[in-house]
Amino acid sequence: MKPALRAEWTKLRTSGGFGWLLLALVALTAGVSAAACATVSCTAAPCAYDVPKLSLMGVQAGQAIVVIVAVAAISGEYGSGMIRSTLVAVPRRITLLTAKAAVLTGVTLAAGTVAVLASILAGRLILPGNGFTPAHGEELLSLADGPTLRAAAGSVLYLALIALLSLGIAAAVRDSAVAVGVVLGLIYVLGALPFMISDPDVQLLLWRISPMNAGLAVQATAGLTALPLSPWAGLGVLAGWAAVSMLAGGLLLRARDA
Repeated sequence: MKPALRAEWTKLRTSGGFGWLLLALVALTAGVSAAACATVSCTAAPCAYDVPKLSLMGVQAGQAIVVIVAVAAISGEYGSGMIRSTLVAVPRRITLLTAKAAVLTGVTLAAGTVAVLASILAGRLILPGNGFTPAHGEELLSLADGPTLRAAAGSVLYLALIALLSLGIAAAVRDSAVAVGVVLGLIYVLGALPFMISDPDVQLLLWRISPMNAGLAVQATAGLTALPLSPWAGLGVLAGWAAVSMLAGGLLLRARDA
């Protein structure tokens, strides 16, 4: 396993644009979060916003970069034909996929942590100027606050699970464009469907099975009793999607020729 991990890390960090994609993840996540914070205001208590969730809004945009990085980790090798050499070096395909998953998860956790911390910092700096102050019942954003820490840590885990979901689908379909399209559809299109349905029961079901809607429940720090799923249960739904995706990708990887 160690040689496979070293090889996958080397391939990932030396792939074209890898460093720029990670910078884009941090910049896009923090930038969208900062923009979201800059567009709201609080003129009287209580403020009608979940402040930690507002400050982490950029995760919804940054996850698209995670999808691209994760898909490229395996689909790029199929596109270039390098997968044949990889399978000669690591003939056990489950070992190969596990190594890719481990390296990808580590990279996503590291970059996601920076992106989330930058988002929290942006909220801490911007929101007080828009009226989110102790005078209006809003303390400065701080990771010392339990719910805020949970929202931040959960957001990092969310990005890592999106990476695994993407890797599994890419291993199953092989083609980069198709894999990216499938994952973005699952995230954004399925995430938007509940807001297009009038039937409340169907709306609730779609919300609960949506990878993005359910997973991002972990960011909520207010009105938890009104959520269709509790924060950690919602993240568990996304974990289920990622597990099924990795299982399907692993089985198809074993069953097919390079």
